[in-house]
Amino acid sequence: MQVAPTTGGSADEPSLLNPGLIACIATAALAGLLFGFDTAVISGTTEAMVRTFRLDPFWLGITVSAALWGTLVGALTAGIPGDRFGSRNTLRVLAVFYVVGGLGCGLAWDWGSLVLFRVIAGLAVGGSSVLAPVYISEIAPPSKRGGLVAAFQFNIILGILLAYVSNAIIASMDLGLSDWRWKFGVSAVPAVVFLLLLLRIPNSPRWLVGRGATAEARDALGRIGMNAAQVDREIDAIERAGEQAATAQPGGERLSWRRHSKPIMLAILVAGFNQLSGINALLYYLNDIFAAAGGSLSADMQAVIIGLVNALFTVVGMLLIDRLGRRTLLLIGSAGMAACLSVAGLAMGGMLPAHLVLWALIGFIAFFAPSTGAVIWVYISEVFPTGVRGRGSAVGASTHWGLDAVIAAGFPVVAAMSASLPFLFFAVMMALQFVVVLVYFPETKGVPLEEMERKLGIGAA
Repeated sequence: MQVAPTTGGSADEPSLLNPGLIACIATAALAGLLFGFDTAVISGTTEAMVRTFRLDPFWLGITVSAALWGTLVGALTAGIPGDRFGSRNTLRVLAVFYVVGGLGCGLAWDWGSLVLFRVIAGLAVGGSSVLAPVYISEIAPPSKRGGLVAAFQFNIILGILLAYVSNAIIASMDLGLSDWRWKFGVSAVPAVVFLLLLLRIPNSPRWLVGRGATAEARDALGRIGMNAAQVDREIDAIERAGEQAATAQPGGERLSWRRHSKPIMLAILVAGFNQLSGINALLYYLNDIFAAAGGSLSADMQAVIIGLVNALFTVVGMLLIDRLGRRTLLLIGSAGMAACLSVAGLAMGGMLPAHLVLWALIGFIAFFAPSTGAVIWVYISEVFPTGVRGRGSAVGASTHWGLDAVIAAGFPVVAAMSASLPFLFFAVMMALQFVVVLVYFPETKGVPLEEMERKLGIGAA
């Protein structure tokens, strides 16, 4: 028996202007701001850390990537408590990790303690990268799900921009070698706000129904703007989808290759290519890249320009993702990124004028933000069935963070050997992404979560 698309029409969806829905989406999306800030703030501290701790390129890579190993562990493990205790409840714990990580880095007494607290912050980043999009996807109306989950990505970009601006402001205060402490420490402020807001939003209605808490699920649906008739239809659709999953896998749905190979591969591919674009390596070492390329503007100011472009074109992605669709955006972005990265690589290698590096990276960000940047967390959060959505999302997120850690650790070593090689490698990867998306990726825009299994051809175990 197929589940009717009871949530696919506008008559069955809450208004996007409902205060309860806005509060839920905005709170979960705030995790993205912390995610972006904590990952990008390192770019303004590398020079001071090299001097303070006497780091060579190898140990600089280890220091920068330390938080990313934490994100990998957080992403790998967050799905289990997320499925068991709910995304909202687990995010509350991760908010505490954000606070401790930020304050700890600011107060670090030696290199080892700095790395430890960066790992703690990384655990929060990795876990929230899994669970915040899951929460939003389960709360959001199907016809607007792409744009609302992309709000998480926008907040990542906003966090990155705020990190660049914060770094530039603190650098202008002439605090000497201690400025890196302030750059890390200020992240504790939005983390406290995030924790307080999480105390005011409900659990996901889909998770509640799966736990048998139907009355609480009805209350949660009412709080996000559904009337009594809409609530009845939504509960009925969720329960029928749960019955189908229980019939397919008695005793509870398990994430398995046999049953979920298609969404697992899609999550791995979209997350893997996101990092093989080179985006995070470029963001972490942006100041170093611009210092090497030269130019009339300071490295900090060029980084702010990149952050502004990233924010602007992420908004473009949010506006287009439910119109053009995920697949189309990935195809356009892949082609554009491959071209821009090629120009950047040739300019870094001296085969083109050095001033083209800034323009090439602006172009790269303009193609990345509305495509791979906007799509990754949307796609990962929507292709898995509800019963395994947390664990499935963890597969994609851990792929993302694992590759991120490896690339971030290796980038300064490879760049020291050849300034152009990393960019040219990333360009080839984006050309490969174009082919893979064209051949393998289905379009998922507007598909209700309860119908995604049929769309992806997920069969019984």
